[in-house]
Amino acid sequence: MQHNVLILDFGSQYTQLIARRVRELNIFCEIFPYNNIPSDLSSYKAVILSGSPFSVRGEDAPHPDLSQIRGKMPLLAVCYGAQYLAHFSGGEVAPSNIREYGRANLSYIKEEELFFDDVNINSQVWMSHSDTIKQLPTGGVRLASTKDVENAAYRIEGETTYAIQFHPEVYHSEDGKQMLENFLVKIAEVPQNFTPKSFVEEIVAEMKEKIQDEKVVLGLSGGVDSTVAAVLLNKAIGKNLYCIFVNNGLLRKNEFENVLNQYKHMGLNVKGVDASARFLSELAGVDDPETKRKIIGRVFIEVFDDEAHHIEDVKFLAQGTIYPDVIESVSVKGPSATIKSHHNVGGLPDFMKLQIVEPLRMLFKDEVRRVGKTLGIDDELLGRHPFPGPGLSIRILGDITPEKVRILQEVDHIFINGLKEHGLYDKVWQAGAILLPVNSVGVMGDERTYEKVVALRAVESTDGMTADWVHLPYDFMMKISNEIINKVKGVNRVVYDISSKPPATIEWE
Repeated sequence: MQHNVLILDFGSQYTQLIARRVRELNIFCEIFPYNNIPSDLSSYKAVILSGSPFSVRGEDAPHPDLSQIRGKMPLLAVCYGAQYLAHFSGGEVAPSNIREYGRANLSYIKEEELFFDDVNINSQVWMSHSDTIKQLPTGGVRLASTKDVENAAYRIEGETTYAIQFHPEVYHSEDGKQMLENFLVKIAEVPQNFTPKSFVEEIVAEMKEKIQDEKVVLGLSGGVDSTVAAVLLNKAIGKNLYCIFVNNGLLRKNEFENVLNQYKHMGLNVKGVDASARFLSELAGVDDPETKRKIIGRVFIEVFDDEAHHIEDVKFLAQGTIYPDVIESVSVKGPSATIKSHHNVGGLPDFMKLQIVEPLRMLFKDEVRRVGKTLGIDDELLGRHPFPGPGLSIRILGDITPEKVRILQEVDHIFINGLKEHGLYDKVWQAGAILLPVNSVGVMGDERTYEKVVALRAVESTDGMTADWVHLPYDFMMKISNEIINKVKGVNRVVYDISSKPPATIEWE
């Protein structure tokens, strides 16, 4: 894989956004923790230092070894990175007199500086720091200021080193993408050759070389990631790819049959396995979310292993792991805190004896979709909302029973079909229903009811890392609520989740 740009992560919530903006320029980049810099930097054309929640003046501040980078290759330091270079190179960083957070405008830009090519005075930028650079480092040349921040940007004489105290990667920095392009393309001269077509060619060649004539088994889920992974591998190794689609009893209504029908027309070798009774039996009486995930992961591996044994001499297991899964499993301070366990990251039990291949592990979700389009996969399949690996189990709060699964499948079916019928499905990143572990009083006819409450959830996002709730039309919500209560026996109340991520997650468990 072409490397090109290395991003060193100091723990900023925006680090992945830097990578996304760089990728949008058709430039390949990778994120590494600041304390795990690759030993061989020869294939990188430029380095970017991210922001951080830490202060450079703190005892626990990250201290990277930049001896192989600084002055030897183009370097862009963002926020914490800019303060780090100043603090340890003869400058001064001190607490800000005022809180420097939110929108600001560039009141001064030094003339004829490539970094600010095509960026106008008063351009809006996004600040997010409590320290400020009072004095530039040795050799520092001020490039830009805002009303409150004198040293908003600088470069260092004799080096291709640039530093900015604002975040060019966030949407609020109007010319942020232009600045990144100026630095990477005009200053660092990084080639813009990372396209869906080039990725497909490179990965197909890489998979052919790695797998040779061995057999690969892949667990299909019906989702975008596993489907694109399957089509990529099919292009590379053809008949040696064996796909297994397991029904865990927690899929959407009719999904097992519908997905198998979709795959029939794609030239893939797919076997459907209905193991729903086995999963539901293992989950009986379990209400802890993480335990549910682990049981589903374990049983899936057992079922998958049983099926894989029917294929002789399988050497590889393919997975639809994507880049956010990889990044979230490693943090700058070691393993990240477990918000939820990732079903695609963490290896396999020893008894499976298979090597893992992950053709999509370097792609973000929207890049996976673009690769899928390049491969000719149907738009309807590529446009499918993400669906959690543990399925409806983590949308049923509390223990799981066949009756609860039935109720939620019916509710979800009405909601998702309603979004499609009203032209709203493609405007939503992910949608679903949650069955709450509470009953509420209601009245149907002249009778008092005491039935289940369901919450509807619809969010907009680019890659699932952050998300906002969607303002669905009131008329639509009224229609869907009425339809659910009238048609789904056991539900008498519908609520709508208006939480964003963060602080909430997209799923409830």
